[in-house]
Amino acid sequence: MRIGVAGLGKMGSGMARSLIRAGQDLVVWNRSPEPAEELVREGAARARDISEVFEADAVVTMLATDAAIREAILAQGVLERARPGMLHIVSATISVPFAEELARIHQEHGLAYVSAPVMGRPDVAAAGELNVLVAGERGAVERASPILGMFAKKVWPLGEKAPMANIAKLAANFALACAIECMGEACALARRNGLEPEALMELFTGTLFAAPAYKVYGPVIAQQRFEPAGFLLTHGLKDIRQAIEAGELSGVPLAFASVLRDNFIDAMAHGDAEKDWSAIAAVVSRRAGL
Repeated sequence: MRIGVAGLGKMGSGMARSLIRAGQDLVVWNRSPEPAEELVREGAARARDISEVFEADAVVTMLATDAAIREAILAQGVLERARPGMLHIVSATISVPFAEELARIHQEHGLAYVSAPVMGRPDVAAAGELNVLVAGERGAVERASPILGMFAKKVWPLGEKAPMANIAKLAANFALACAIECMGEACALARRNGLEPEALMELFTGTLFAAPAYKVYGPVIAQQRFEPAGFLLTHGLKDIRQAIEAGELSGVPLAFASVLRDNFIDAMAHGDAEKDWSAIAAVVSRRAGL
């Protein structure tokens, strides 16, 4: 089976490397050539354009936004020229309405579609240890599962309606952003009162909050190590906006999501757009004069 991967940012490249390591026949495409060239040196074939990727038996796309997918795939008529019956796995964090649209369009073209957003940072992707949230028509999910297992620590099935995986991912990123904001405020409180934030985070992760989110982001926030970015702050803002949209469409007020959105905008306005999304923790420090 030939597998295509389109969208070779840090996450997409890591997932592609896991597929190469698993011995798969891989064809790759990216808008900028350098990431694709790196993977060619590691054993992948490079597609001339994205349409060639969609001649594979299955394609994993990691294009970061709704707009990027719409521009690269839908606007170019790629699905109309895709291999009949091809399986398309969308692993980016996209909006719920767009996931619904993609599921409908793929069905109209006789193509299998699966939503499979991932949880984990680029180093986790490269190690093949991602958590993958998957939803879609049962047969499509069954076809996708062996592929997902090549870059996943665990695959989490979430039902036969593809957008359910997107709801889960947006809820997870919203909760994680809440934790980051909480840690940022707690560290600012500690620092203002003469307590080292590192000591506070060690206390947190050794007692009440012995969880991956706190263990990964706690030291980053305490030491304000926001570069290099594992997950761009601009992408964090995009995800929070999508969570707010999903809440609005389903009648669920997400009051704190609005606070997070404004803090992301504040961080961007102060030049942090290219930093890790945990840089929103610096917003409260700045407001506290630290």
